[in-house]
Amino acid sequence: MDRPATQGYANSVRTLGIDVGERRGGLALSDPSGTLATPLGKVPASADLTEGVVAVGREIERLMAEDDGLAGIVVGVPLSLDGRPNKQTKQAMAFVEALRRQTVLPIVLQDERLTSREAESRLALREKDWRRRKGRLDAAAAAIILQDYLDACEQF
Repeated sequence: MDRPATQGYANSVRTLGIDVGERRGGLALSDPSGTLATPLGKVPASADLTEGVVAVGREIERLMAEDDGLAGIVVGVPLSLDGRPNKQTKQAMAFVEALRRQTVLPIVLQDERLTSREAESRLALREKDWRRRKGRLDAAAAAIILQDYLDACEQF
């Protein structure tokens, strides 16, 4: 599997993970070595796809300007359990196409089946209040999507 980050620790930069949701999205960021994904934050809910893409575009620009930079983007694509596209797949793909017009960075698609459920289970172990978990769920799901991608990539 190709990795958007350059090979070798000294030259490598970070990768952004995105969980595109119906109500809001989540962001996660890898460390420069491409080993560990960490929740970064959430993208505000918007009925307009363009607003969400613009918000993510601003975050991409901010991350690119930092010393560690940004080499690529991984976007979770929701699929049915049998692997077929579902109604959310179309929304995620529209987001990806709009994002491709906003950035020159490579965008890789990653299967995100059951990541929200896994994120909820992990958060529930440490946080009993579901209201607090809900606020962190999207970023946690984005971190799982990104970590799955990083784990699947060849390590240098």
